[in-house]
Amino acid sequence: MPRCEICGKTKSVGNRVSHSQIKTKRTYSPNIQRVRAIIDGHTRRVHACTACLRSGKVKRAIRARTVSQD
Repeated sequence: MPRCEICGKTKSVGNRVSHSQIKTKRTYSPNIQRVRAIIDGHTRRVHACTACLRSGKVKRAIRARTVSQD
């Protein structure tokens, strides 16, 4: 199971509550994305949650595009 390599976020547990208030266990999964990021000056693929991506804790690596000469 992937976890966020930045903040350590992983699955958490809670209760599913029906209309009659019967509680059963359920899991909440974080939105983990596999992205290319710059870590210590090198480009690496890391698992990061979208909260870390939105807040700017992850420096995204931009893929260099090659332009063909016509």
